[in-house]
Amino acid sequence: MCNHNPHLKDNAQKGQKASKGPSAKITDQHHDQEHTTWSRRSFMQALGLVGTGSIVVGGTNLSAASPSRLTTALANADSDRILVLIRLKGGNDGLNTIVPMYDYDFYAQSRPTIRYQENDLYNLSPDFGIPPSMDPLQSLWGNGQMKVVHGVGYPDSSLSHFRGSDIWASAQPDEIDDTGVFGRYFEDLYPDFLINPPDVPPAIQIGSSGNLIFDGDEAGYAFSVANPQQLEDIAENGVLHDVTNIPDCTFGDQLGFMRSVINTSFTYASTINEAYENASNAVEYGAGQLAKQLAIVARMIKGGLGTQVYLVTLGSFDTHANQLEEHAELLSDLSASVKNFYDDLNSVGMGENVLSMTFSEFGRRIYENGSNGTDHGTASPILMFGDGLNDQGFVGTHPDIQDPDPTGNPAFTTDFRQVYATVLKQWLCIDESLVDQILFGQTYEPLDLGFNCNALGITDVANTSGFQHLATYQGDQTFIEFTMPTTARVTVSLFNLLGQEVGKLKDEYTFEGPQRLNVKQSIRTRLRTGQYVYRISFNGKSYSKSILVR
Repeated sequence: MCNHNPHLKDNAQKGQKASKGPSAKITDQHHDQEHTTWSRRSFMQALGLVGTGSIVVGGTNLSAASPSRLTTALANADSDRILVLIRLKGGNDGLNTIVPMYDYDFYAQSRPTIRYQENDLYNLSPDFGIPPSMDPLQSLWGNGQMKVVHGVGYPDSSLSHFRGSDIWASAQPDEIDDTGVFGRYFEDLYPDFLINPPDVPPAIQIGSSGNLIFDGDEAGYAFSVANPQQLEDIAENGVLHDVTNIPDCTFGDQLGFMRSVINTSFTYASTINEAYENASNAVEYGAGQLAKQLAIVARMIKGGLGTQVYLVTLGSFDTHANQLEEHAELLSDLSASVKNFYDDLNSVGMGENVLSMTFSEFGRRIYENGSNGTDHGTASPILMFGDGLNDQGFVGTHPDIQDPDPTGNPAFTTDFRQVYATVLKQWLCIDESLVDQILFGQTYEPLDLGFNCNALGITDVANTSGFQHLATYQGDQTFIEFTMPTTARVTVSLFNLLGQEVGKLKDEYTFEGPQRLNVKQSIRTRLRTGQYVYRISFNGKSYSKSILVR
């Protein structure tokens, strides 16, 4: 029996998804119909075969993760640069992170009980300071390894944790979209992942279950674990679950079987284990929540794992009450962990290749509330770290806290999509037109963050072909539709979910223009109703997608 999975998004939302581009020759109506009928991600989540799904056996909840399409993309990249995303979950208070010294009196009046005393602050410049809990960052700032991007947000900011998180992950404030920035890029760039999974995990995500940033239409494209202990177990042992010490009973048999299935689904466990064993930490990180995560990430990087995008999570920054102490503890973990992280990397000369950046779903209000805390707000700073920044500094304009928006919040001065565009184009060196495409056709002026791709000799990055294909349904018939950009020999094959080829639907020269194949009639063999994957190959490239055969 198939049970409803509460983590899955309502299919009605998929009908509101923005078009992937004006050049598509297949209608949005068919695209929406396909997703309403069948979503491989939804199916795999329901079975518990991806990071946000779970299987319950005898009351035991077991989580698993799927391989990532990011692997082929980033493993084949011309750059060895690494991006570490540090999610400050819950909504970080920007005014108590970067304190506006130039307007200290107004800041102090607005926060009589949660303000920092002026003489306790460390001045990054005459205009801005950081609280005592962030003292470990003084050396990073002094060594030119830190930048602050002021007032990051977007128009009409959502004050909801869930919607705000989705907006930051999808880069789409205006409509509901359940794909993420990285998910869209790699889904288009490496379209044959379902049949030809890569060998090395390019993205690793710790925590932030359900975050969309690595999600595409087909699956979540990051190797995901719920917490650092899970990743450490995998790194040390090559497996997630113990399959030897289980009860000697029927439940034990079931539990052992499911654990073995889940261990197998962690395709990259042995690769992660090898990298982990190849390196060690050169510094003591401490026991903080973020410290444990960055210690593991540093060891992966130093061990030559090859992963280029990491997401780590620190929370909760939802400081409605008792903010001064709780927020300081979080900032202390952040600051000490980042400092140790770069000291660790620089012990082997790798700090210049790693860029880290914080982000949070929103900031907090200017004025404190009646519980010695702050409520949900809007704009907040992004902190960036790494030798690749080439100098310390401030980017953008700090919000005028004496001139808030109509809701009493700091008005944003830097669009968060501008930050994304700069990092994607100038740090990861992704083709500019492709970045504009995954940011829904918008071009954002790059920020001066101190790095570019010219330093690596990268002047041109290959773009995707824009080949359009999908499954459509009419009555009890299933069709594959695609548009040939040129005349070429085309092979269309059908695979089951184990990756075994079921048969060929087409293998012949095909003229330029729209094509439509009836799956059951074309394959000439009996097919059971169920989920499959089709693969279209021509001109040395292959494209695959999930499909429901009725």
